[in-house]
Amino acid sequence: MLDEVDRGLIHALHIDGRAPFGRIAEVLGTSTQTVARRYRRLRAEAALRVVGLPNPDRAGQNQWMIRLTATPSTVQDLSQSLARRADTSWVKLASGGTEIFAVIHASSDTQAVPTLLLHDIPRRASITAVSAHCLLHTYLGGPTAWRGHLEALTDQQQQQLEPPRATDPPASRSSATGELSPRPPATDTSPLRAPLTRADHDLIDALRQDGRATHADLAAATGVSQATVARRLADLRANGAIFFDVEIAPAVLGATTQALLWMTVQPGHLDRVATTLAGHRELALVAATTGRTNLLANALCRSPADLHDYLTHRLGGLDAIHALETAPVLHTVKAAGPLTPAASFARGN
Repeated sequence: MLDEVDRGLIHALHIDGRAPFGRIAEVLGTSTQTVARRYRRLRAEAALRVVGLPNPDRAGQNQWMIRLTATPSTVQDLSQSLARRADTSWVKLASGGTEIFAVIHASSDTQAVPTLLLHDIPRRASITAVSAHCLLHTYLGGPTAWRGHLEALTDQQQQQLEPPRATDPPASRSSATGELSPRPPATDTSPLRAPLTRADHDLIDALRQDGRATHADLAAATGVSQATVARRLADLRANGAIFFDVEIAPAVLGATTQALLWMTVQPGHLDRVATTLAGHRELALVAATTGRTNLLANALCRSPADLHDYLTHRLGGLDAIHALETAPVLHTVKAAGPLTPAASFARGN
């Protein structure tokens, strides 16, 4: 069970994943030692992890959502194989354990995704169906996060924890409470904006493993000085090139029922419907995609009955949704960050 300090800490990390424990403790009205101890406990018992992620636009990435249907005897091995890839995130088992959902991050100037879909995946004879959907626009996701776990701090407390303002709009954080693929809103792509360097990518790779790594640890991982790490990290945050996500098993926060909602909406009504859905408390992701279904959402509910109530009373009232497929999520194999034992989501979705 989470108490007020636990929930306040989780909320604080969503506001600023690298906020010092001392500052969080001051806002929560407790000691630095208590906050540090609670953080370690949540890491060990609730799969809590802060990860640093690149803004896909700045990193030159496209994101693809793939759905694979496989034979029950091979789906576990296949999902683990996908989760081990460096270019995947949010690998989920859905639809009774015969379907795998995954997000593929591909360079916008290569054929990485076609290679995956046309070469790597078809080599698996156990795969019976494949579909790929390019993510076009994110209406909800990322730092906006699932509202179900962002109700611990007052407006004043949140303001005290706000990190320095970026020059870009805030990145869309996907978060480990079920949001799938972090993609910030469109950012300034002016030629004056310097592209990420190899050193920047090395720093981001280190932050993927632990978004709260110290400057000393980041310097050791990247081979540069602590002063250089501190300066470059501040620059990357200020210009919106990187953001921090919080992973945590959603069941810990009371969301024991999760489902992917694949919807078909009239194109002329897509923006209106998606904007409406982005205001629903039950959803952690709302994204426009290519494909036969053109709108994807990720629902997090407390029970199957709550999910039924949401589908029938809230989604059911939107006439522009012509078709809806509900794919229950049984297990999240991999979240936003790299696959590590500490990031296991074995406790619930």
